[in-house]
Amino acid sequence: MGALMSRMWFMLFPAKEYKIVVVGLDNAGKTTTLYKLHLGEVVTTHPTVGSNVEELVYKNIRFEVWDLGGQDRLRTSWATYYRGTHAVIVVIDSTDRARISIIKEELFSLLPHEDLQSAVVLVFANKQDLKDAMTPAEITDALSLHSIKNHDWHIQASCALTGEGLYDGLGWIAQKVTGKPS
Repeated sequence: MGALMSRMWFMLFPAKEYKIVVVGLDNAGKTTTLYKLHLGEVVTTHPTVGSNVEELVYKNIRFEVWDLGGQDRLRTSWATYYRGTHAVIVVIDSTDRARISIIKEELFSLLPHEDLQSAVVLVFANKQDLKDAMTPAEITDALSLHSIKNHDWHIQASCALTGEGLYDGLGWIAQKVTGKPS
């Protein structure tokens, strides 16, 4: 009955759809984040080869979310997914101090892309449940986020396993892309 009512609601009041691209290094938690938001549960994941795409509905806003593989050889293909993107989510493994400079380099190489000129950037500081995790402030400094001037950006502490912080981040994106408080 609920599914029928939901379908009727969207027929009467269609939701605008926004595209989100999720990037990050391998093992950062991108796919776990996507499916925690989509299904509300943790699913067993394998390294993403190519992409996963799911539709999320948040407060009558539809998001088409593209989770892109983060292995070194796949990062060169990220740009093929950028067209029509409203928001970029960068998922950071907050314990991966050794590779923080690599994701910084990837972030700063995607920001000037012509298809992302109006996109907002959300950084999920994932794996905050682990004791050796960098704080969002440490990650902000390590990524030089304050130097980003042409995009609205936000960093959100998160844990994809518990869902902590995920809806806060999605709410920030919703507010930025619709121009309305979420």
